[in-house]
Order: sequence, then C-alpha cells, then structure tokens
Amino acid sequence: MPRLAIYQPDIPQNTGTMLRLAACLGVPVEIIEPAAFDVSDRNLRRSGMDYLNHVTITRHISWRAFEAWRQETKGRLVLATTKGAIPYADFAYRSDDIVLVGRESAGVPDEVHAVADARTLIPMQSGMRSLNVAVTAAMILGEALRQTRSFPDPALSEM
Repeated sequence: MPRLAIYQPDIPQNTGTMLRLAACLGVPVEIIEPAAFDVSDRNLRRSGMDYLNHVTITRHISWRAFEAWRQETKGRLVLATTKGAIPYADFAYRSDDIVLVGRESAGVPDEVHAVADARTLIPMQSGMRSLNVAVTAAMILGEALRQTRSFPDPALSEM
C-alpha cells in the first residue's frame, strides 16, 4: 500500500487533517522532523482527534534518518511539488510508493528534490501558487490508491 510522508510540517491542523485522511484510508504515515510544532501524541491528538488510534505513524528525527529508512525499505519516493514534471493523474503509482508532501511555508529543499524518484504536480489555473498541503495529499493519495487498488474494502468495515 502507498504511504504518506509529511516533511517538517508547519501547521498542526493540516497535519491533523492528513492523519485523519490516512486513518480513514488505512494509509501509514511517516512524519519527518523537525516540525514547527510539538509532534507529541498529546499535541497530535488535539488536531487529529480520535482518529490517531486508527493510523500507523512513524516519526523520523530528520530527513537523513527518513532517507536511510527509505533506502532500507526500498520505497519509491514520489514528491508532490509545484515544480513537478508529471501531472499526478498521469503518473503510474505502485504499492511501494511513498507520497511526500512538503512544508506549507517552503516545500522541500533541493536535496530532497534531488533524491525523489518522481516529481508530480497538480495542474492548476494560471496565476495560482499552490493548494493546501492536506488537499494535495488527499488528491494524490486518492489516485495512488485507485491505481493500486488499495482502497479499504467497504464490505469489511461493515462487519
């Protein structure tokens, strides 16, 4: 199943929204620190509400720690960026993909761009800067789950 990685998040409410999204879709989340806020369970619970009990979260203390983990697990890094080369709906997702969203204030640094296996973008109207990071995560994860047939089975949730 594809995973969601959040690079040094700035806004707890957006992080909470993405954690809720991941919980509802059954998507594991990688949080790459440092964050601009305390990412302790107590603070995440405030923004992620009771959904945190239903999401698998792994915290990485730095980009280097995350990248070492990724190299070990051989996950393909798919960066969501306004500087992307491929429209997100035209990209062929795989179940080992890690969809990475950047900081709300600054995206990701050049060193992250350099190691990304793919850089996708969401086509937008001319003159618009970017979508909210949680909206971006939802759109791209939705397409990745559709392509990999990884959406949760609604029949199983009714049991």
